[in-house]
Order: sequence, then structure tokens, then C-alpha cells
Amino acid sequence: MESSRGSTIVGFVDNAPSIQRNESSFDGVPLYVKELIAGGFAGALSKTAVAPLERVKILWQTRTAGFHSIGVYQSLNKILKHEGFQGLYKGNGASVIRIVPYAALHFMTYERYKSWILNNCPELGTGPFIDLLAGSAAGGTSVLCTYPLDLARTKLAYQVADTRENIKDGMKGVQYQSANNGIKGVLTSVYKEGGFRGLYRGAGPTLTGILPYAGLKFYMYEKLKTHVPEEHQNGILMRLSCGALAGLFGQTLTYPLDVVKRQMQVGRLQNAAREEDRYKNTLDGLRKIARNQGWRQLFHGVSINYIRIVPSAAIGFTTYDMMKSWLGVPPQEKSRSVSAA
Repeated sequence: MESSRGSTIVGFVDNAPSIQRNESSFDGVPLYVKELIAGGFAGALSKTAVAPLERVKILWQTRTAGFHSIGVYQSLNKILKHEGFQGLYKGNGASVIRIVPYAALHFMTYERYKSWILNNCPELGTGPFIDLLAGSAAGGTSVLCTYPLDLARTKLAYQVADTRENIKDGMKGVQYQSANNGIKGVLTSVYKEGGFRGLYRGAGPTLTGILPYAGLKFYMYEKLKTHVPEEHQNGILMRLSCGALAGLFGQTLTYPLDVVKRQMQVGRLQNAAREEDRYKNTLDGLRKIARNQGWRQLFHGVSINYIRIVPSAAIGFTTYDMMKSWLGVPPQEKSRSVSAA
């Protein structure tokens, strides 16, 4: 425990100068609070770093007029042309407000679930399989607690307003929703239209996707670290690499579920012209998107997601590990041995 509390944040290479944290800075702070702080900070930093790519991805997934048939660079240019620099970060306020409690809860509950499993199910061992179980449970918990904010973020990012009075190049086909101005406006509007259930529209595919994704992400991150020599396991480059690969693997397997969720969130299931085109559930959404829009639509935007998820997952995992080290959060296996002692 003492060696962990005296841990340091390492540099970009293992033998680089380290930054020592103040030993007394966080003495007396409960462990779960430290985990919440570390997770929230990691989530906000990683989400803001890739916000422009996240905006483009949502516009692609929801087949917004003028965006679904052009590339990443052209999409970013079109947003800059019609909405200015701030357009690249439209919806990011809602995203950060959502991601801070989401990431804080995700990482904290992951640590708590992992600790519970280690203490109560010793027959499962201490390998990456524990991270798979704890990560999945943590993902479901954090989604249920923060989903309305994710819905607001998607609706804000989906709106394309022409702040420069220029609606050329296909922008006339966009539906403007000026009434939903800000997070509060979106949530109020959604609640008036669909009540409490409306705030959780699309939550089904989200949960279906997050359970395997969150579990696989933590599993792959810890699994990859076991293949790295111990003397290099604290290096930032190692953490960035393992985090990027873990996010890439998990996202590839669950991306179609994310497409269904986005289309349900922006109201395609409510605004379908024919009753038979509405999505009844996640599987029905997958089937109808493949039938009506083509199976390629289930992976539309996956290329930008690869560009986005690599830095996002890498920054998230690395920042969380560094913050835990700085705050003096001990590894779970070490925590269990200390508790047993």
C-alpha cells in the first residue's frame, strides 16, 4: 500500500524524469472518490480531444443531408463553412457534461465490481477475465445513470444550423430545430413529447452494445499489458498503445449497435413514413436498416470511428492510469492482499 501511495507519474519513456505527487494532498480522501475524480478527468480530456470527429460521425450515422456521402475532410470543411469553428464542437458541452459523470461512474464502478469479484469469487482467479465481467457491469451501470445526457448530445450534434446565412451545397435538405437550443431545451422538449420513456429512447441498443464493448475494452487493455515486460508497463507509450488497440477491438464488434441507437435517438423510428419501417427493438432496427438502407449503413462512419477511437481510448486509459497513480489508488490485487492481511 505504501509503495503505491508513493507512486509517481512517469514520463514518455520509462526512464524519463518523473513527477512526484504530494504525499499529503489526498490523504483521508475515500478511495471511491479518487476513482471518480480520475475517471471523470480522463473522460472529459479524451472526449474533448476528438469532439470534431464525433460530430462528423453522428452526422454520417444519421444520414444528415449533405454529409452522408462525403468524406471526413469535406465534412469538417462544410461544418466550418456554415457554422464556424464552434460548429466543430457543437454538442460537445452536452457530451462533456455527460462523459464526466459517465466516465467517473464507469471507472469507479469497474474498480468496485472488480474488487467485489476478487474478494467474493476467488475461484475466478485474478486474470483479465475479471476485467471482462467488471467492465461489462460497470458499462451498464454508467449508461443507465447518464443516458438522457447522451440523448441530448446526439440531438444537438444532429442539428445543422447555418450561422453564416449560407445554405448551399445540399444544406437546404436539413431540418432545422432551433427550439432545441441547449441541453435543457432538448431534455424539456423530449420529456414533453414522450415523457420519461422518451428520455431513454434508444437505450436498448446502447445497453446491448455497451455490455460487450465495455467488457472487451477493459479485458483487452489488461490482457495486452500482461504481454508487456514488467519494466515497461508504466510507460506512457505502452499505455497509449494498449488503450488504442483495446478501444479499436471493442468498437469494431459493437459498431452496428451504435448506428441503430443514433437513428433511434434522432427520431427515425418515430418519423418513419410507414408503420412497418419503425424500429421495435435493437434486432428489428438492425434488420430494417440492412433491408432499407443497405448493410453498409450498419458500418457507415466506422472509418471515422477508427480515427476517433484510437486517440480517445488511448488518452482515456492512459490519463486514468496516471491519475490513479498520482492520487495514490492501489492496484486491485494489492488492495485485496492488504485487506486480507
